[in-house]
Amino acid sequence: MVATLPGMHAGQDFLHSGEIWRDFPELVPWVVFADGIRHDVAAGDRAARFTAIARSRPDGATESELPEIRAWRRAFTRMGLKPTQYRCAAEGLLRRLRKEGTLPPVHPLVDICNAASVAFAIPVAVFDVSKVTGRLQVRYATGAEQYLTLSGQAEHPSPGEVIFADQAGQVHARRWTNRQSGLSAVQAPTAAVLIVAEAMHDSASSDIPELIAAIAEELDAIWSITPAVAVLSQSAPRFAFQT
Repeated sequence: MVATLPGMHAGQDFLHSGEIWRDFPELVPWVVFADGIRHDVAAGDRAARFTAIARSRPDGATESELPEIRAWRRAFTRMGLKPTQYRCAAEGLLRRLRKEGTLPPVHPLVDICNAASVAFAIPVAVFDVSKVTGRLQVRYATGAEQYLTLSGQAEHPSPGEVIFADQAGQVHARRWTNRQSGLSAVQAPTAAVLIVAEAMHDSASSDIPELIAAIAEELDAIWSITPAVAVLSQSAPRFAFQT
């Protein structure tokens, strides 16, 4: 089954491979497509409401104790990665917030998504779809794909690494939820984005919809955008979209 935007033909799509669903059946992914993003808006106060939620967790509790983070640590271990060396994006942001007391501003949309990510302790990725060629798939790497770091260096993920890859062999995220590419990072000219939130903890099926609803509310409040939203599953793994 395919979730397609109403009134549009599928120009691009997003999905997880069958092998990912086989190996991580507990995965709960939601996706959001939004067109009409601008960078010349104020989002700091609204992002601060989410970071305040993250700060309100009981004193002494570290991010590694949260069930949402523990689930991703288990997934990283199953991928053959040391969870204290490679952390999911939500854990990395939570650590930074705990140590520095704030998250650095990047772009209004990224700031909102990062803040929502720490509030819910769930990784949230944002991709500029104009930089994605055709299908974007979460799958195991063959080793031939190319990844562009934020500093502009080219890397080749090792065979078997979980990546976000498009049909041109470009990698838009490495080690699943660990690190995004500089190629499709949201920048000032970005107009259309795909937002992906993924979780594996026991209450993910109820927590992820709350996270996505919060992000959708911000898209409406800040950019007057009503996004297209879909929950993916092993039986309905694809989301089609077009700018």
